[in-house]
Amino acid sequence: MTMIADQISAKSAQKTHLDVYDTHARSSMAARLGVSEDRLRKAVHIVGSRISTLTSYFHK
Repeated sequence: MTMIADQISAKSAQKTHLDVYDTHARSSMAARLGVSEDRLRKAVHIVGSRISTLTSYFHK
């Protein structure tokens, strides 16, 4: 792999959880899920910050 490919793989690996304290990440995820940031924060409190779990929670 090239250095750039290694960096992309490393970044992708880090994106399994949402950092609710990162304003941009929280805003982007809320928009992606079609919910308010407040609702997203409440969901993180209930089910945790794993992105796949949050996606399942909002698409039940």
